[in-house]
Amino acid sequence: MIRAFLAVELSEALRAEMTSLQQELTRRMEPELTRGMRIAWAQPASIHLTLKFLGDMDEQVIDPLRLAVEQALGNQGAVMVPLERLGAFPRPDHPRVLWVGPSEQWERGAEAKRVAEIHGAIEQACDGLSFLHDTRPFSPHLTVARIKMGEGQVGLALAKSGLLGLSLSLGQLAVQAVVLMQSELTPTGSVYTKRWAVALAG
Repeated sequence: MIRAFLAVELSEALRAEMTSLQQELTRRMEPELTRGMRIAWAQPASIHLTLKFLGDMDEQVIDPLRLAVEQALGNQGAVMVPLERLGAFPRPDHPRVLWVGPSEQWERGAEAKRVAEIHGAIEQACDGLSFLHDTRPFSPHLTVARIKMGEGQVGLALAKSGLLGLSLSLGQLAVQAVVLMQSELTPTGSVYTKRWAVALAG
């Protein structure tokens, strides 16, 4: 058995932009940080766009899943997702996750629909192999940090940083291949191993 998920990888240039953003966030929030707050920053080398979390799966399913994903994505072309906004889940004043993603305007447009179609095609491919179906609407975002302690205080620091209202220009995430990533939990964090990649058309 392996623990795995389907994802889109970042380019090296985009990883560098994520590093710069984390450094800027740290610099702006530092005056407000106290001992009661704990922020776990995502390692840029490990940041990815998760399309579907698969959980524990039998290694014998690795190849059938690749074939199913190849068939599902056969007619899907590559899409560019602009990273223009910093947000927080579940809400900005009490964040547990900080993320970057496209603007609200982009999310109402044609490219967002294409990303949703890619996600839907992957869900269908996984349905055929008895993976649990995710019914939540898909929103492309990259996790920048997780708040471990002091969510309310971090929310205040975030508000004072001024970054939540700014329009960012981190570049674009190219959704041009889907990878099966194996995740191994270690004392120092998760270690990811790419098992296969399926390219989209164009």
